[in-house]
Amino acid sequence: MSTLRLEHISYRYGAKTALDNVSFVLEQGRFCALLGLNGAGKSTLFSLLTRLLVTREGTIHVAGHDLAREPRAALGKIGVVFQQQTLELDLSVMQNLRYFAALQGLSGRNAQRSIDAALDRLGMRDRSGEKARALNGGHRRRMEIARALIHDPQVLLLDEATVGLDTAARQAITAHVHDLADNGLLVFWATHLVDEIRATDDVVVLHEGRVLAHDDAATLAGDGSLLDAFIRMTGPAPEGVTA
Repeated sequence: MSTLRLEHISYRYGAKTALDNVSFVLEQGRFCALLGLNGAGKSTLFSLLTRLLVTREGTIHVAGHDLAREPRAALGKIGVVFQQQTLELDLSVMQNLRYFAALQGLSGRNAQRSIDAALDRLGMRDRSGEKARALNGGHRRRMEIARALIHDPQVLLLDEATVGLDTAARQAITAHVHDLADNGLLVFWATHLVDEIRATDDVVVLHEGRVLAHDDAATLAGDGSLLDAFIRMTGPAPEGVTA
């Protein structure tokens, strides 16, 4: 059974079409990059996946649950890291995670076991007593990923998760998230940076609201680079899009 299935999804802001008949299927234990330029529709798609926006055009299934008909069950299978950071900066790492665990209905020993496991997966256990404000950008992102894993989701959504991070922090975060996919999680990673994508990763190329391609990165690259293939599909690379 597919972990994430989108069929004929469209969305409009008034007369502007943000997504046009988007369909694809993603499987568990894969890292899939949603690759597109700014304005391609990536954030709109993530808003639909998290029900910040809703549409009657098309269907979304998460781990077998119809998002429109079973929103609670479907959303319970998803962990999310948004582009904008959403931490309580004056709380410690542990306090932030306990608060989120409570929102997920977890308490007591069950909550602590889930928090400890999430911290261990992201290498953050030794920072649990520090205030979020004291963490650098890369560790704040790790903390947000740990928070997104507390309820043991099957799908992890990350929307431009490395924006504002330096090169070393970007590489560390992408490595950590690839490890999560290797251990059975479906990671759906929105980006416009092709250097965050490995040759074996799945790639959905989204451009002007339409899916132009869906395959592994090596196949899309062919005899050249993924950046070359991306440029052929979408036009010249703007500033910030790197190989």
